[in-house]
Amino acid sequence: MTKKYATIICSWKYDHPYSMYSMDSSDESIQELMEETYYYALDKENVLIGYICIGNTARVPGGYVADIYTNNEQIDIGLGLSPDRTGRGNGLAFLTHAIRFLDTNLKIRHLQLVVAAFNERAIKVYERVGFRKNVYFMSKVDDQEIQFVSMNLALEI
Repeated sequence: MTKKYATIICSWKYDHPYSMYSMDSSDESIQELMEETYYYALDKENVLIGYICIGNTARVPGGYVADIYTNNEQIDIGLGLSPDRTGRGNGLAFLTHAIRFLDTNLKIRHLQLVVAAFNERAIKVYERVGFRKNVYFMSKVDDQEIQFVSMNLALEI
């Protein structure tokens, strides 16, 4: 991650009901993207289209209570697609490339992600590449309890 791309990502604003995925543009948020395990994603024209995060940065607080973070064989991933590309059929290609990147560069074979249960369009994309729903749980987001679902994928060796 670079400061330039972290600054752009932190400025992305998603429309309701996806606004919970928006970040703030604070120096702390930008610094987090640069210090933690975040990767930027560019299209063929080198335009920023999204990001991937792995490990603790991809985890949702309520998942600890739901006990979904105990399998040491799987890596937690998070994905963010630019708001101007969401809902337009770009998710599958982005997810496929992200998984290929994780497999090729980091040799990650067992993936887990967490998504808001209402985010049906993302869940459909995840299921199309083989992720399966696992555990439903609640987690607080901006003083509101939101239902999430963990999804898992084991890549073939």
